[in-house]
Amino acid sequence: MDRSVLVTGASRGIGAAVAHAFAAAGDRVAVHYGSSSEAAAMVLKELPGSGHVLAHADLADPDAIRVMVDDAASALGGIDVLVNNAGVYHPHRIREASYDEWQQAWADTLAVNLVGPANVSWCAVQHMGRGGRIINVSSRGAFRGEPNQPAYGASKAGIVSFTQSLARALGPEGIAVTAIAPGWTTTDMAAVHLTGEGYDRRRLESPLERVAAPSEVAAAILYLASPEAEFATGTVLDFNGGSHLRM
Repeated sequence: MDRSVLVTGASRGIGAAVAHAFAAAGDRVAVHYGSSSEAAAMVLKELPGSGHVLAHADLADPDAIRVMVDDAASALGGIDVLVNNAGVYHPHRIREASYDEWQQAWADTLAVNLVGPANVSWCAVQHMGRGGRIINVSSRGAFRGEPNQPAYGASKAGIVSFTQSLARALGPEGIAVTAIAPGWTTTDMAAVHLTGEGYDRRRLESPLERVAAPSEVAAAILYLASPEAEFATGTVLDFNGGSHLRM
């Protein structure tokens, strides 16, 4: 294919794998990063194909988002696919965090994980036509609860509702909007929890007795962005190896 794809948080982990998957499929990719410029440049350098670009913005800054998306659309010739992947994860147990720490964790997390994707989506839709796709990366934590980082769980639950709202709003324009909710995945963000006994405990949460690789999540996102997945609009794909099952 030859589509214009913007992937947020693409300097590492799932985002980097997603960027690579779209590039390998023949698409042109805007590799967004917040602060990891060197890592993003390395991802860009390793992408197959040509026409890829870097895209920088602090997702807590609405003005920076608008400039970033408009510049990416200009460089790529529009935006056909948006993958809202970027996210932050701040531990803040309610009995352990001070009130100031609690407020800061909520403000920082919601700014990047929920309001940021909402703003990126608004800007991207201005450049998106019929056949467009938006895939939002939620989390298993949206459904099972996150006692150590409740703002993260709440933000990912909000992403699910946001996905459904956009699916209803943009469906008449031929734009499909879906979400994916991964469980444990071998990323830099999760690395501290996936070592030694921690890894064994978490891999055994799944009946498959392992955690996901970023490339597996990326393959699922690539499908959700495909023409064949249009009728999945408004849905959430659980991608947690059966570690959390819901009706």
